[in-house]
Amino acid sequence: MARRAFVDASGAAVAPPAEPRRIVSLVPSLTELVFALGLGERLTGCTIFCTQPPDGVAGKTRVGGEKDPKLDVIRALDADLVLANIEENRREDVDALRAGGIAVYVVYPRTVEAGIRLAAELGLVLGAPAPGRALAERLLEDLARVRAARAGRPATRVFCPIWRRPYMTVSADTYVHDMLRECGGDNVFAGAARRYPEVTLDEVAAAAPEVVLLPDEPYRFRAVHREDFAAFPAMPAVRDGRLPLIDGKLLSWYGPRIAEALRVLPGLLARPGLLAR
Repeated sequence: MARRAFVDASGAAVAPPAEPRRIVSLVPSLTELVFALGLGERLTGCTIFCTQPPDGVAGKTRVGGEKDPKLDVIRALDADLVLANIEENRREDVDALRAGGIAVYVVYPRTVEAGIRLAAELGLVLGAPAPGRALAERLLEDLARVRAARAGRPATRVFCPIWRRPYMTVSADTYVHDMLRECGGDNVFAGAARRYPEVTLDEVAAAAPEVVLLPDEPYRFRAVHREDFAAFPAMPAVRDGRLPLIDGKLLSWYGPRIAEALRVLPGLLARPGLLAR
């Protein structure tokens, strides 16, 4: 079967085999997406951070981390396609693999809708267009329901840290921000100049979030970290006890994980008395 070239998010024309059989994923959410497309048996390697689905990844060769993949291991696997992300992986690693004749397909979804359409896109790249298209269609229906449910409702002011010491959060130019927005959240640091700004707790208090989401990745926030906010009893989120611990994958993993995010996050962000349906 003739190869077809695809232009990826890095602008490169990538021509993998029509049905890649030795796939390596350098991104946990893409690993999960490969399995969701029914192609888990073709995945030969993934990162040490690829945990989903647990049974599926258990027997896969680990190729290091996202920022420090073991290129020699990837080459030894005779990979015919490597999946990567512009932000999560290093360009020099992508370039080194390509220089060695390995096809690398790079993605970079910046919105929830783009993360959904990635399922169909990757289905085409991997030679499985039907399951990719079906998954994207289901997720677009989920998104449409969430949008309809929040139509006409005021957004809830939300602070979502991604790191501690120093506290860091997200601006409007991020996938996490768009997930919050789609689920009814008004990111209080949307207007920050940097994509991942450092903020002080005084600045957080001044922004008066009604909800503070505490995800377990990339920083593992735990119940004890709610104490950081105890010094600000007038903060609406503190006053009302709305500092939930959440699965960080709901905020930043695209592909099939979006379905769970669209089920869970609207309820956490809804105003009292207006729980999302």
